[in-house]
Amino acid sequence: MIPREILKKIRQIELRTNRLVTETLGGQYHSVFKGQGMNFEEVREYQPGDDVRAIDWNVTARMNHPFVKKFVEERELTLMLVVDLSGSGLFGSGEQSKRELAAEIASVLAFSAIRNNDKVGLILFTEEVEKYVPPRKGRRHVLRVIREILCYEPRMRGTRLNEALQFLSRVTTHRAIAVILSDFLSPNTTTEGPRAPRLLSESLVQNSHVALRQANRRHDVVAIQIIDRYELDLPALGRLILKDAETGEVIEINTNDTRKRQAFAQRQAKAQAETARIFRSANIDAIPVRTDVPYAAALGKFFETREKRRRHG
Repeated sequence: MIPREILKKIRQIELRTNRLVTETLGGQYHSVFKGQGMNFEEVREYQPGDDVRAIDWNVTARMNHPFVKKFVEERELTLMLVVDLSGSGLFGSGEQSKRELAAEIASVLAFSAIRNNDKVGLILFTEEVEKYVPPRKGRRHVLRVIREILCYEPRMRGTRLNEALQFLSRVTTHRAIAVILSDFLSPNTTTEGPRAPRLLSESLVQNSHVALRQANRRHDVVAIQIIDRYELDLPALGRLILKDAETGEVIEINTNDTRKRQAFAQRQAKAQAETARIFRSANIDAIPVRTDVPYAAALGKFFETREKRRRHG
Protein backbone atom coordinates (compact mmCIF):
# COMPACT_ATOMS: atom_id res chain seq x y z
CA MET A 1 0.00 0.00 0.00
CA ILE A 2 1.48 3.34 -1.11
CA PRO A 3 1.19 6.10 1.55
CA ARG A 4 -1.26 8.86 0.68
CA GLU A 5 1.41 11.60 0.90
CA ILE A 6 3.55 9.75 -1.68
CA LEU A 7 0.58 9.39 -4.03
CA LYS A 8 -0.10 13.11 -3.62
CA LYS A 9 3.54 13.95 -4.38
CA ILE A 10 3.53 11.74 -7.50
CA ARG A 11 0.32 13.39 -8.70
CA GLN A 12 1.81 16.86 -8.15
CA ILE A 13 4.92 15.90 -10.12
CA GLU A 14 2.77 14.54 -12.94
CA LEU A 15 0.72 17.76 -13.15
CA ARG A 16 3.77 20.05 -13.10
CA THR A 17 5.81 18.07 -15.57
CA ASN A 18 2.94 17.36 -17.98
CA ARG A 19 2.41 21.09 -18.35
CA LEU A 20 6.08 21.58 -19.16
CA VAL A 21 6.06 18.67 -21.62
CA THR A 22 2.92 19.96 -23.35
CA GLU A 23 4.04 23.57 -23.63
CA THR A 24 7.72 23.28 -24.52
CA LEU A 25 9.97 20.31 -23.89
CA GLY A 26 7.91 17.50 -25.46
CA GLY A 27 8.36 18.81 -29.00
CA GLN A 28 12.05 19.51 -28.40
CA TYR A 29 12.60 15.95 -27.17
CA HIS A 30 11.10 14.65 -30.42
CA SER A 31 13.32 16.82 -32.59
CA VAL A 32 16.72 16.17 -30.99
CA PHE A 33 16.85 12.44 -30.28
CA LYS A 34 17.44 10.26 -33.30
CA GLY A 35 15.95 6.87 -33.95
CA GLN A 36 18.04 3.77 -34.46
CA GLY A 37 17.99 3.95 -38.24
CA MET A 38 16.06 4.88 -41.35
CA ASN A 39 13.02 3.06 -42.74
CA PHE A 40 12.20 2.99 -46.44
CA GLU A 41 8.93 4.80 -47.18
CA GLU A 42 8.50 5.18 -50.97
CA VAL A 43 10.04 5.86 -54.36
CA ARG A 44 9.10 9.18 -55.96
CA GLU A 45 10.18 11.28 -58.94
CA TYR A 46 13.38 13.24 -58.58
CA GLN A 47 12.91 16.93 -57.73
CA PRO A 48 15.52 19.70 -57.99
CA GLY A 49 17.46 19.82 -54.74
CA ASP A 50 17.14 16.10 -53.96
CA ASP A 51 20.32 14.29 -52.94
CA VAL A 52 21.61 12.48 -56.04
CA ARG A 53 22.88 9.71 -53.77
CA ALA A 54 19.23 8.79 -53.12
CA ILE A 55 18.52 8.02 -56.79
CA ASP A 56 17.03 4.55 -57.33
CA TRP A 57 18.88 3.52 -60.46
CA ASN A 58 16.74 0.43 -61.15
CA VAL A 59 13.48 2.41 -61.20
CA THR A 60 15.18 5.27 -63.07
CA ALA A 61 16.32 2.88 -65.79
CA ARG A 62 12.85 1.37 -66.20
CA MET A 63 11.03 4.72 -66.27
CA ASN A 64 13.62 6.65 -68.32
CA HIS A 65 13.70 9.56 -65.89
CA PRO A 66 15.11 9.83 -62.37
CA PHE A 67 13.41 8.54 -59.24
CA VAL A 68 14.69 8.72 -55.67
CA LYS A 69 14.17 6.56 -52.60
CA LYS A 70 12.56 8.33 -49.68
CA PHE A 71 13.38 7.25 -46.13
CA VAL A 72 11.89 8.31 -42.82
CA GLU A 73 13.68 8.18 -39.51
CA GLU A 74 12.80 5.26 -37.28
CA ARG A 75 11.35 7.11 -34.31
CA GLU A 76 10.83 4.46 -31.66
CA LEU A 77 13.53 4.73 -29.02
CA THR A 78 14.31 3.46 -25.56
CA LEU A 79 14.96 6.00 -22.80
CA MET A 80 16.94 4.51 -19.89
CA LEU A 81 16.93 6.58 -16.70
CA VAL A 82 20.01 5.78 -14.59
CA VAL A 83 19.40 7.33 -11.16
CA ASP A 84 21.86 7.67 -8.25
CA LEU A 85 20.20 6.78 -4.93
CA SER A 86 23.26 7.21 -2.69
CA GLY A 87 22.87 8.86 0.70
CA SER A 88 23.76 12.36 -0.44
CA GLY A 89 20.61 12.49 -2.60
CA LEU A 90 18.50 13.04 0.53
CA PHE A 91 20.07 16.45 1.04
CA GLY A 92 18.34 19.64 -0.03
CA SER A 93 18.59 23.14 1.44
CA GLY A 94 15.34 24.30 -0.16
CA GLU A 95 11.90 22.82 -0.81
CA GLN A 96 13.21 19.75 -2.66
CA SER A 97 15.90 17.21 -1.95
CA LYS A 98 18.20 16.21 -4.79
CA ARG A 99 16.36 12.90 -5.02
CA GLU A 100 12.97 14.61 -5.34
CA LEU A 101 14.32 16.88 -8.05
CA ALA A 102 15.76 13.84 -9.86
CA ALA A 103 12.29 12.27 -9.80
CA GLU A 104 10.74 15.41 -11.27
CA ILE A 105 13.29 15.77 -14.07
CA ALA A 106 12.98 12.04 -14.81
CA SER A 107 9.23 12.58 -15.05
CA VAL A 108 9.65 15.32 -17.67
CA LEU A 109 11.86 13.10 -19.79
CA ALA A 110 9.68 10.02 -19.32
CA PHE A 111 6.43 11.78 -20.27
CA SER A 112 8.20 13.32 -23.29
CA ALA A 113 9.33 9.82 -24.28
CA ILE A 114 5.93 8.13 -24.07
CA ARG A 115 4.38 11.04 -25.98
CA ASN A 116 6.90 10.13 -28.69
CA ASN A 117 5.82 6.46 -28.42
CA ASP A 118 9.18 5.52 -26.88
CA LYS A 119 9.83 3.02 -24.11
CA VAL A 120 11.13 4.06 -20.69
CA GLY A 121 13.32 1.94 -18.41
CA LEU A 122 14.91 2.59 -15.01
CA ILE A 123 18.16 1.65 -13.27
CA LEU A 124 18.54 2.68 -9.61
CA PHE A 125 22.07 2.41 -8.27
CA THR A 126 24.24 3.08 -5.23
CA GLU A 127 27.39 0.99 -4.73
CA GLU A 128 25.52 -1.65 -6.72
CA VAL A 129 22.50 -1.78 -9.02
CA GLU A 130 19.60 -1.78 -6.57
CA LYS A 131 16.60 -1.96 -8.90
CA TYR A 132 15.94 -2.51 -12.59
CA VAL A 133 12.62 -1.72 -14.26
CA PRO A 134 12.60 -2.99 -17.88
CA PRO A 135 11.55 -0.50 -20.59
CA ARG A 136 7.85 -0.24 -21.32
CA LYS A 137 5.39 2.30 -22.68
CA GLY A 138 2.42 4.07 -21.15
CA ARG A 139 1.41 6.51 -18.42
CA ARG A 140 0.98 3.86 -15.70
CA HIS A 141 4.50 2.66 -16.32
CA VAL A 142 5.90 6.20 -16.06
CA LEU A 143 4.06 6.73 -12.76
CA ARG A 144 5.67 3.52 -11.47
CA VAL A 145 9.10 4.83 -12.50
CA ILE A 146 8.51 8.08 -10.57
CA ARG A 147 7.30 6.13 -7.54
CA GLU A 148 10.40 3.92 -7.54
CA ILE A 149 12.74 6.93 -7.67
CA LEU A 150 10.92 8.61 -4.78
CA CYS A 151 10.18 5.61 -2.55
CA TYR A 152 12.73 2.87 -3.12
CA GLU A 153 14.76 2.21 0.04
CA PRO A 154 18.33 1.43 -1.07
CA ARG A 155 20.39 -1.22 0.72
CA MET A 156 23.66 0.70 0.26
CA ARG A 157 24.57 4.36 0.84
CA GLY A 158 27.67 4.87 -1.31
CA THR A 159 28.12 5.46 -5.06
CA ARG A 160 29.71 3.38 -7.81
CA LEU A 161 28.86 4.70 -11.24
CA ASN A 162 30.88 1.98 -13.00
CA GLU A 163 28.51 -0.70 -11.66
CA ALA A 164 25.51 1.07 -13.17
CA LEU A 165 27.21 1.62 -16.54
CA GLN A 166 28.28 -2.03 -16.79
CA PHE A 167 24.74 -3.16 -15.97
CA LEU A 168 23.35 -0.77 -18.59
CA SER A 169 25.54 -2.38 -21.27
CA ARG A 170 24.33 -5.86 -20.27
CA VAL A 171 20.59 -5.18 -20.26
CA THR A 172 20.35 -2.70 -23.14
CA THR A 173 21.64 -4.34 -26.30
CA HIS A 174 20.23 -1.83 -28.81
CA ARG A 175 21.24 1.82 -28.90
CA ALA A 176 19.28 3.84 -26.33
CA ILE A 177 19.15 7.28 -24.76
CA ALA A 178 20.79 6.83 -21.35
CA VAL A 179 20.20 9.75 -18.97
CA ILE A 180 22.26 9.61 -15.77
CA LEU A 181 20.85 11.66 -12.86
CA SER A 182 23.42 12.12 -10.09
CA ASP A 183 25.41 14.74 -8.20
CA PHE A 184 28.53 13.08 -9.69
CA LEU A 185 30.44 13.73 -6.51
CA SER A 186 32.23 11.07 -4.51
CA PRO A 187 32.49 12.05 -0.85
CA ASN A 188 35.58 12.36 1.24
CA THR A 189 33.20 13.87 3.78
CA THR A 190 29.51 14.40 3.05
CA THR A 191 26.78 15.39 5.44
CA GLU A 192 23.51 13.97 6.59
CA GLY A 193 20.24 15.73 7.29
CA PRO A 194 18.06 18.22 5.43
CA ARG A 195 20.14 21.30 6.30
CA ALA A 196 23.70 20.01 5.98
CA PRO A 197 25.83 20.57 2.84
CA ARG A 198 28.20 18.05 1.28
CA LEU A 199 31.83 18.73 2.21
CA LEU A 200 35.27 17.88 0.83
CA SER A 201 33.93 15.97 -2.17
CA GLU A 202 35.71 15.07 -5.37
CA SER A 203 34.57 14.26 -8.88
CA LEU A 204 32.82 10.88 -9.05
CA VAL A 205 33.56 10.59 -12.77
CA GLN A 206 37.34 10.57 -12.26
CA ASN A 207 37.17 6.81 -11.72
CA SER A 208 34.48 6.30 -14.38
CA HIS A 209 35.75 8.15 -17.45
CA VAL A 210 36.63 4.93 -19.32
CA ALA A 211 33.22 3.38 -18.57
CA LEU A 212 31.49 6.64 -19.56
CA ARG A 213 33.34 6.77 -22.86
CA GLN A 214 32.47 3.13 -23.62
CA ALA A 215 28.82 3.64 -22.70
CA ASN A 216 28.58 6.72 -24.93
CA ARG A 217 29.95 4.78 -27.89
CA ARG A 218 27.09 2.31 -27.60
CA HIS A 219 24.36 4.67 -26.41
CA ASP A 220 23.47 8.36 -26.44
CA VAL A 221 24.54 9.24 -22.89
CA VAL A 222 23.35 12.47 -21.25
CA ALA A 223 24.49 13.45 -17.75
CA ILE A 224 22.24 15.57 -15.52
CA GLN A 225 24.19 16.79 -12.50
CA ILE A 226 21.96 17.77 -9.57
CA ILE A 227 23.74 19.99 -7.05
CA ASP A 228 22.59 21.97 -4.03
CA ARG A 229 23.84 25.55 -3.52
CA TYR A 230 25.41 24.65 -0.15
CA GLU A 231 27.52 22.01 -1.89
CA LEU A 232 29.16 24.82 -3.81
CA ASP A 233 29.35 27.55 -1.14
CA LEU A 234 29.08 26.97 2.59
CA PRO A 235 26.66 29.22 4.52
CA ALA A 236 27.95 31.02 7.62
CA LEU A 237 26.07 29.09 10.32
CA GLY A 238 28.70 28.93 13.04
CA ARG A 239 30.26 25.75 14.42
CA LEU A 240 28.59 22.60 13.10
CA ILE A 241 29.04 18.86 13.63
CA LEU A 242 28.23 17.09 10.39
CA LYS A 243 27.87 13.41 9.52
CA ASP A 244 28.79 11.84 6.18
CA ALA A 245 25.62 10.58 4.50
CA GLU A 246 27.48 7.77 2.72
CA THR A 247 30.33 6.72 5.01
CA GLY A 248 29.11 7.77 8.48
CA GLU A 249 32.25 9.83 9.15
CA VAL A 250 31.76 12.84 11.46
CA ILE A 251 33.44 16.23 11.05
CA GLU A 252 33.31 19.47 13.04
CA ILE A 253 33.67 22.73 11.15
CA ASN A 254 33.40 26.44 11.98
CA THR A 255 31.45 27.84 9.06
CA ASN A 256 32.00 31.42 10.30
CA ASP A 257 35.67 31.05 9.30
CA THR A 258 35.89 32.96 6.00
CA ARG A 259 39.12 31.23 4.94
CA LYS A 260 37.58 27.79 5.42
CA ARG A 261 34.53 28.75 3.39
CA GLN A 262 36.74 30.12 0.61
CA ALA A 263 38.88 26.96 0.60
CA PHE A 264 35.74 24.84 0.46
CA ALA A 265 34.37 26.84 -2.50
CA GLN A 266 37.68 26.50 -4.35
CA ARG A 267 37.76 22.72 -3.83
CA GLN A 268 34.20 22.35 -5.03
CA ALA A 269 34.85 24.56 -8.08
CA LYS A 270 37.88 22.40 -8.93
CA ALA A 271 35.78 19.22 -8.64
CA GLN A 272 33.09 20.73 -10.86
CA ALA A 273 35.65 21.76 -13.48
CA GLU A 274 37.16 18.27 -13.48
CA THR A 275 33.73 16.69 -13.90
CA ALA A 276 32.95 18.98 -16.85
CA ARG A 277 36.33 18.21 -18.44
CA ILE A 278 35.79 14.45 -18.25
CA PHE A 279 32.31 14.74 -19.77
CA ARG A 280 33.75 16.79 -22.65
CA SER A 281 36.54 14.28 -23.24
CA ALA A 282 33.95 11.46 -23.37
CA ASN A 283 31.81 13.56 -25.76
CA ILE A 284 28.91 13.46 -23.30
CA ASP A 285 26.40 16.30 -23.01
CA ALA A 286 26.09 17.42 -19.39
CA ILE A 287 23.27 19.49 -17.89
CA PRO A 288 24.04 21.18 -14.55
CA VAL A 289 20.93 21.63 -12.40
CA ARG A 290 20.59 23.20 -8.93
CA THR A 291 17.93 22.53 -6.34
CA ASP A 292 17.37 26.28 -5.83
CA VAL A 293 17.03 27.20 -9.52
CA PRO A 294 14.15 26.18 -11.85
CA TYR A 295 15.38 23.37 -14.09
CA ALA A 296 13.24 24.11 -17.16
CA ALA A 297 15.70 26.68 -18.53
CA ALA A 298 18.63 24.26 -18.24
CA LEU A 299 16.71 21.50 -20.05
CA GLY A 300 15.49 23.94 -22.69
CA LYS A 301 19.02 25.19 -23.33
CA PHE A 302 20.25 21.61 -23.72
CA PHE A 303 17.54 20.80 -26.27
CA GLU A 304 18.19 24.01 -28.23
CA THR A 305 21.95 23.34 -28.36
CA ARG A 306 21.32 19.76 -29.48
CA GLU A 307 18.89 20.87 -32.18
CA LYS A 308 21.33 23.43 -33.59
CA ARG A 309 24.14 20.88 -33.61
CA ARG A 310 21.94 18.34 -35.36
CA ARG A 311 20.87 20.83 -38.04
CA HIS A 312 24.46 21.80 -38.76
CA GLY A 313 25.88 18.29 -38.37
